[in-house]
Amino acid sequence: MKNAAFFLVEDEALLRMMTADMLEELGYRVVAEAGTVRAAEPLARTVEFDLAILDINVGGTNIAPIAEILAARGLPFIFVSGYVRRDGRYRFRIGQFCKSRSLSQVSLP
Repeated sequence: MKNAAFFLVEDEALLRMMTADMLEELGYRVVAEAGTVRAAEPLARTVEFDLAILDINVGGTNIAPIAEILAARGLPFIFVSGYVRRDGRYRFRIGQFCKSRSLSQVSLP
């Protein structure tokens, strides 16, 4: 799906820029970016895209409200994070991929 459109929400500006650059180098488009949940909210309500990439912890604020908006709109999204909940409780059904694991070791619920 070349030329797919992405929406990025990441509070670390360098990570957001690197992710956008990688996607664009692969032939995709980044149509919206936000570094805070507050900035992401109007974009989540209005922007058209093929996939959102959402950091779970955006400047100390949980991304769940943005995920709820996207889910209500029927738009796909994935979560990314440098953190793992030890209790395994998440609002959304998720699979986990740790950097220290190979892709063949990824298990999805």
